Amino acid sequence: MDAPTIQTKFLKSNNELGLVAVGFSGGQCKPGVDAAPMALIESGLIDQLKDDLEYTVHYDGEVHAYSNLMPTEDPDHRNMKKPRAVSAVTQQLSKQVYEHAKEGRFVLTLGGDHSIAIGTISGTAKAMRERLGRDIAVIWVDAHADINTPETSDSGNIHGMPVAFLTGLASDKPDAPFGWIKEDQRISVKKLVYIGLRDIDRGEKKILRENGIKAFSMHDVDRHGIGKVMDMALGWIGSDTPIHLSFDIDALDPMWAPSTGTAVRGGLTLREGDFIAECVHETGQLIALDLVEVNPSLEEHGAAETVRAGCSIVRCALGDTLL
Repeated sequence: MDAPTIQTKFLKSNNELGLVAVGFSGGQCKPGVDAAPMALIESGLIDQLKDDLEYTVHYDGEVHAYSNLMPTEDPDHRNMKKPRAVSAVTQQLSKQVYEHAKEGRFVLTLGGDHSIAIGTISGTAKAMRERLGRDIAVIWVDAHADINTPETSDSGNIHGMPVAFLTGLASDKPDAPFGWIKEDQRISVKKLVYIGLRDIDRGEKKILRENGIKAFSMHDVDRHGIGKVMDMALGWIGSDTPIHLSFDIDALDPMWAPSTGTAVRGGLTLREGDFIAECVHETGQLIALDLVEVNPSLEEHGAAETVRAGCSIVRCALGDTLL
């Protein structure tokens, strides 16, 4: 591994990285995903970023569980499970990500379940608007669309709703759990691209169609190949927009990443996942990355493999190359 050579367009320097480790699993019902950040760090990820890719890593040395923010009571609200816990964590995380992003650093967030993207993306969206006056684009790599509203969700698990809250398709009254999300923290459906979808709820299909959201399912990857899909995805976003990449490890086929809470067969290969990250890095537009839904407790033999896959995605997004 060598230090990245691509010149970044929207960050203050090529090698300043803010890391937030989020040990939170409250957006879904399977414990264990909160252990992922420590598993990724213990596998040597931070050392690889510092020593091999030559990043200056700003990290407080803590995996944040936010236990001090947990409510004593958290009844369902509009069908959502644990709404106050998820709201408190994502609001605090939004501030943490914003603090790094406003300094012009790349922000890497290790989750945690995918509900944490409410915090990460709202933080980068606000910072980029303030710092450069630009809206951000989001590339959401996932087997699932995570764009249910509280009303369309069957499970009530908030890790299936973050995109709805981030785009304003779902919102809450100011005094309700997610009322803290303001306009300058949201993203446009026109600057949202999905890659790897293959398990989409009926209500979500309707939302995607009605809002003209650009989505590349596994059918598209099979038909065109990942190279063409990336050309189309990046062409849709354009070359003058900062990109936040939110990568759910379940986008990969369980053959490559078995230790995740909602694994779905027929997914991306590890090389396809790495290629997505490499392509986004090569644009010079990438400003933030989330890696979520690694759950080391679910597959005893597959945990190390899944952690390795997660580390590989992160390294590729930060400039690691094969040659």
